[in-house]
Amino acid sequence: MRKEWVKERSGEVRTQMYYAKQGIITHEMEYIAKVENLEPEFVRSEVARGRLIIPANINHTHLKPMAIGIASSCKINSNIGASALASNIEEEVQKVRTSIKYGADTIMDLSTGGKLDEIRKAVIGASTVPIGTVPIYQIIDEIGDVKKLTIPKMLEILERQAEQGVSYFTIHAGLLLKHMPIIAKRKMGIVSRGGSLMASWMLEHHKENPFYTAFDEILDICRKYDVSLSLGDSLRPGCLADASDEAQIGELKVLGELTLKAWEKDVQVMIEGPGHVPINDIERNVKLEKIYCHEAPFYVLGPLIIDIGAGYDHIGSAIGAAMAGWYGVSMLCYVTPKEHLGLPNDKDVREGIIAYKIAAHGADIGRKRPGARDIDDKMSDARYHFDWKTQFKLALDSDRAKEYHDETLPQEVFKDAEFCSMCGPKFCSYKVTQDSLENFDWEKFKKEAKAKIQNKGEMNE
Repeated sequence: MRKEWVKERSGEVRTQMYYAKQGIITHEMEYIAKVENLEPEFVRSEVARGRLIIPANINHTHLKPMAIGIASSCKINSNIGASALASNIEEEVQKVRTSIKYGADTIMDLSTGGKLDEIRKAVIGASTVPIGTVPIYQIIDEIGDVKKLTIPKMLEILERQAEQGVSYFTIHAGLLLKHMPIIAKRKMGIVSRGGSLMASWMLEHHKENPFYTAFDEILDICRKYDVSLSLGDSLRPGCLADASDEAQIGELKVLGELTLKAWEKDVQVMIEGPGHVPINDIERNVKLEKIYCHEAPFYVLGPLIIDIGAGYDHIGSAIGAAMAGWYGVSMLCYVTPKEHLGLPNDKDVREGIIAYKIAAHGADIGRKRPGARDIDDKMSDARYHFDWKTQFKLALDSDRAKEYHDETLPQEVFKDAEFCSMCGPKFCSYKVTQDSLENFDWEKFKKEAKAKIQNKGEMNE
């Protein structure tokens, strides 16, 4: 779909923000306006001011445009990726298919081992949603030791991934030397992989973060391919004790400065956020990001509202995610049941996505987005009228809904039954209510009510 669109563009800068600032409504903006039920001019204005991004690398032409920002519906990201110990290309491609089937809006390839270029090529080829990466993983995979990192090597890999069609990079450019003494006060130090690697390099060489130093060169690559930047939170809290501390907020302020630099070069930006945050501090985190980062879209991991949910972190974090989305977060990065424990498989990806689709949809309803609740009202009608097939169709996970129903009532005749296996034919509240209302003598009720009113001398109906 986008092949012809991209052909129309030329010059050194081909980003959505560049065209938006020129007053041009791109095909991607028009497409998104239809999907989001917005006016094209409004979409353009939101992109121009940086409050909405359209991650759409010019080389990922079979991508379906989508938007991340407060003006659009709340989005979710699915993380996949092979490690040096597990998974392969086929498994990662299957994770892409599962992610798209169950509703992921973007996918991050976080592969840290294996044939990374081949994995990424296969992942992008299989995906109709934007693909994001954390380039430092491939940098370390190729050089072997973070201490050997050089800016030319860093930029070479960034350009290679951009050429392949990556639509957004997570780069950890906000962690600076001045933050190092603060980190020592934390219970869990640095829990971001990219952040810890950059800290190691900085302490070894006694130099400033190379992603920060070479930020202008990184922007030049991004503006050439229209790669959005997801400014990573190296100092996100890895436990409740470290939430909203001096280190986290200090880095957030730097990310705000980098956002303005990116916008000067027409590069789209979103800001990554925590992490582990007590439920009572989520709203404050969202407000601070809007202030320090000039309302750039906020993209959060969770947040997890407890630290003891191992094996069930997709549930604990989805609660925090729903609240974050309600308060104004634009995209939620899913957490799977394997968080803190191991590499997610295809089944874990499904569980994480559904948990976060629930969170994002709940946030949209809470925001009172027009039409957000329409599908829920249709589900209510289908339930009340025992329309099982429509219920399965409307469910976020249609396969699971049908599977659970059919565990005890698998025969096709029960798809038309006016009960399920929980209440059976005699105790279904819907059926009892319907029968009661249907058999109720309304005319007799009206006559008796009128007589009582008249007897009391009251003529007010």
